[in-house]
Amino acid sequence: MKRSGLIVAAYLFLTFGSGAAVGALGFWLYTTRSVSASTQRFSPEEYRQRYLQEMETRLNLSPDQLQKLNTILDATRALYREVADKHKPEFEAIQQHQIAQVRAILKPEQQAAYKEFLAEREKKKKKKHHF
Repeated sequence: MKRSGLIVAAYLFLTFGSGAAVGALGFWLYTTRSVSASTQRFSPEEYRQRYLQEMETRLNLSPDQLQKLNTILDATRALYREVADKHKPEFEAIQQHQIAQVRAILKPEQQAAYKEFLAEREKKKKKKHHF
C-alpha cells in the first residue's frame, strides 16, 4: 500500500504542479504586450521628412527625383488645404447642429459642464493644429 500512496502523491503533485505552470504561463501571456503602438505624434513637417527619407532610401531616388517629389508633395498639400477650406463651413455647421441637439437633451444643471467640456475640446483642437 505504501507504493500506491507514493504514486497517488506523485500524481497529485504533477496535477497541481502542471496547473500552476499553466496558470503562470497564462498570466504571463495575459500581461505581456503583443503590440506596442507608439502614441508619439509627428508634426506634418516631421512626417514629411520621414516620408522623404524613406522614399529616398528605399527607391534610391536621385537628387532630381527628390526635388520633383518635393514639388508633388507641395502641390498635394495645397490641394488638400483648398478642399478643406472649401468644406470647412459645412463641417462647422454640422458640428454646431450636433451641439445644439446635445444641449436640447441636457438638464439646466448639465449645461455648464457641457460648456466647459466644449471649451476643453476646443483648446485641445487648437493645440493640436499648432506646430
